[in-house]
Amino acid sequence: MKKLLIGALVGGILLFIWQFLSWTVLNLHGNAYQYTDKQDAIMSFLSTQLDKEGQYHLPGLPADASREQHEALMKSMEGKPWALIQYHQSWKMNMGSNMIRGLIVDMLIVGFFCALISRMNSLNFIAILISALFVGMIVFFNVPYTNHIWYQGFDLMAYFIDSLVGWGLVGIWLGWLYGKKKA
Repeated sequence: MKKLLIGALVGGILLFIWQFLSWTVLNLHGNAYQYTDKQDAIMSFLSTQLDKEGQYHLPGLPADASREQHEALMKSMEGKPWALIQYHQSWKMNMGSNMIRGLIVDMLIVGFFCALISRMNSLNFIAILISALFVGMIVFFNVPYTNHIWYQGFDLMAYFIDSLVGWGLVGIWLGWLYGKKKA
């Protein structure tokens, strides 16, 4: 249990540090958050057109649209622009709280991984590192890549790098920790 807690604590911190570097210092995700000098006009217009918070796919159809309407929309939109808008009516962000929550989640998921590898029969550095990289790829394929198939984002490679580097660091740490022989 002690090894699991130490592994989760340090591994979660390593994962968190990589995420911090990726999003800030290295700005790998910068392509996904581009600037337009028309932002004030766009926000003003959106505020007059959207009456509630939500994510909007434009063009779209009402929830009760028929299959025929969906097919007609798909055919009419081919080659035309589209947008995915996340609209919030008020800026509410507590950076400190969000970072603490992120760190706790990182520690929790590394703890889950520690619980899995502690049950491995052949527990050695390479097996743990490869397992961590597999987890990183599962994380990448499950959300960023699957979403990209439908809604092509602009930072897919950044998520790929995050998965490999972040989970690679976790794998190196846990490979060292769990691969040590018991005294």
